[in-house]
Amino acid sequence: MKLHIRKAKKRDLPSIYQLVAELAKYEKAEDQLTATLDDYIMDFEKGSFECIVAEKVDSIIGMALYYGTYSTWKGRMLYLEDFVVEEKYRGSGVGKMIFSKLLEEARRKEYRLIKWQVLDWNQPAINFYEKYEVHTDKEWWNMKIFLNT
Repeated sequence: MKLHIRKAKKRDLPSIYQLVAELAKYEKAEDQLTATLDDYIMDFEKGSFECIVAEKVDSIIGMALYYGTYSTWKGRMLYLEDFVVEEKYRGSGVGKMIFSKLLEEARRKEYRLIKWQVLDWNQPAINFYEKYEVHTDKEWWNMKIFLNT
């Protein structure tokens, strides 16, 4: 399979949005996807997030959406918000290629750590991440407040 792993461009946002919708469906949370494609476009143009995509011919088949943030204990940190590969390409090495590019990008930008979440029932994702030197933190709870929804 011939793939191109690269940083996303504005023209990729509809495909990225579709992959996020696919992920929301997989996570049984379709009703929680309230951001719109217009939100993605506006926020991408503002530099709120970046994305690495896997492109096969002219089709985006996987992506990792991330942004820089700060850990008061560790310093500059990359937060991986969403990482998804189209279902039919899972297990084919696409995810590994995207994740490798993400690690490369984090090192290039001199981040001190990468942080993300994974659902406790998503065993395929947990198995994928455990192939790397990950630290699974089961001590901290996720907290959030929804504003303007």
